[in-house]
Formats: sequence, C-alpha cells, structure tokens
Amino acid sequence: MKLIILDRDGVINKDRNDYVKSAEEWVLIPQSADAIAFLNQSGYTVAVATNQSGIGRGLFTMHDLNQIHAKMYRTVQQAGGNITGVWFCPHTPEDECECRKPKTGMIRDIITRFGALPEETYLVGDSLRDLQAIEEVGGMPVLVLTGKGQKTLEQHEEQLPLHTQVFEDLWSFSQAIYTLSA
Repeated sequence: MKLIILDRDGVINKDRNDYVKSAEEWVLIPQSADAIAFLNQSGYTVAVATNQSGIGRGLFTMHDLNQIHAKMYRTVQQAGGNITGVWFCPHTPEDECECRKPKTGMIRDIITRFGALPEETYLVGDSLRDLQAIEEVGGMPVLVLTGKGQKTLEQHEEQLPLHTQVFEDLWSFSQAIYTLSA
C-alpha cells in the first residue's frame, strides 16, 4: 500500500489565523486538488489527518466540520482525485489526548487501517508538529511552504526531522512523486 497522509489547513486549503469555521471559509490552495489527483494516478492512497481544536474551543460544530469536508471531497473529486478518509482531532492542546499531532494516534490509526508500512508512508504538512508525528512512527516527513510552512522553515529549520523534504506546495510534491513513478 502506497500511502500519503496530508495535513488539511495550509496544505490543501488556505489556513486562517481564526480557524476555518465553515464551508464558505474553506478556500482551496491553487492546484492542490489537481495534486491529489496526480498522487492517486501515481498509485497512492491519500488520507487526511488534521487537528481541529476549533471544535473543542466551541468555534464551530461537527456539522460545520462535516460541511467543510464535504466541500473538500467534492472539490477533489471534480479534479479527478480521491481522498480515501479524513481523520481529525477535535481536542485542544490542554486536553493532552493521543490523537492531536505531534502525538501519533491519528497517524498510527491511518497506517494500521490501510495496512501500510510506516517507513513507506509520507506525511505532507506545513507545521513542525506534522513532521514530528510522522517521524515518530518512522515515516517520511514532507514540508510544504504554503500555510505556515515558510514560517516553520524559518523558525524551526534546525528542529526539522532528518530527511525532511521541502517543496513549494502540494502541487510541486505531487509532480516530484509523479515523475518518480512514471
């Protein structure tokens, strides 16, 4: 099983400092839906793992989150791509749960459910905690410079996991993978 796990905000859609709280606020990063289609065409299963503490903070509801994800699914499908599943953590950092990245609960569950090998699994994210979560399970970290990615690179370059690959955006990553798979 060839598996790529994507963070959502800042990788697929534009991030917001005040959280993406509705389908109307969910705005696709240019070419990210096409990138997911290319990843699928390269033989990868794509899943999403996203921290959504806005739920725990009372900023939006599960209904709102479901509407956001329905829009994301539709947008990706219209580009010819497929997201096989979305895992999310609704907890705040204060909850100290095992699913909130950089903890590995969501990542381990995704890998197990798909029968993937951690060392062959990519996680594409825009924050240090995304990269730390995949590193902890032995996977391959990829930083994109969209969302918080540029800031992450500038502020945490020395802390990035060894062998972190850096790309301008999800599209650039998909093209590199597609070229390797061709």
